[in-house]
Amino acid sequence: MSWLEAFLLGIIQGLTEFLPISSTGHLYLGRHLVGLDEAGLFLDTMLHIGTLLAVFVYYKNDFIDMLKKPFGRLTWLLVIGTIPAVIVGLLCKDFFDEISKTGITIGWEFLATGVFLYWAELGKGGRKKMNDITYGDALFIGSFQAFAIFPAISRSGMTIVAALWRKLDRETAAYFSFLLSTPAIVGGIVLQSADLFQGKAEAISGTALFIGAVSAAFFGYIAVSWMIQYLRKHSLKIFAYYVWGLGLLILFLQYTGLF
Repeated sequence: MSWLEAFLLGIIQGLTEFLPISSTGHLYLGRHLVGLDEAGLFLDTMLHIGTLLAVFVYYKNDFIDMLKKPFGRLTWLLVIGTIPAVIVGLLCKDFFDEISKTGITIGWEFLATGVFLYWAELGKGGRKKMNDITYGDALFIGSFQAFAIFPAISRSGMTIVAALWRKLDRETAAYFSFLLSTPAIVGGIVLQSADLFQGKAEAISGTALFIGAVSAAFFGYIAVSWMIQYLRKHSLKIFAYYVWGLGLLILFLQYTGLF
């Protein structure tokens, strides 16, 4: 793998991790284009470390507060919101790993993501802020995060949708969604690391891995900042149209044997 390919995959990972269009689905497509269909585990881990760094930097004040008060309310909201994804991930890991490798369902999953994004915009807006989020809200939002175990179901999209349905205001919905991403990303890194220690990684140069991680961190930070600002006054429908178009294109290419 060249450093340019790693850089481009870092851009894909960084942007799509926080835009509601599925990072895993886009990364699968990106890896397919650069010929890494059967490899890339070590690279995936480094890209996720990059996006994790982006969230830590953007939310540094929140994480500093959590370190000062490790058993505070925000910590428990994140713990409760993460439980559904942990349960589904542990019980169904092998099944969804196989789906991710083949990519056979990603077209339909992009379409499903679009349905939820569009559906969320049909209701009235909410007014809840961070201080108004209940543990029930966190569990509900976390349950939708569990659906993102499907490779092209957007984690950020599903959690933002669920947050809007629980009447969080638009900016807070994105803010909590991205905070909730940190345990999920950490969990993914841990699971990938376990596979790495079993010798399932490919040989990729250290330079390419470093460039990919830095690229993911830089563009991930941009995506987090932009998305929170965007959602204040704009609709999710544009993302629904995008993933619908992408899903239909993938289904067409699969049907014709071109993909």
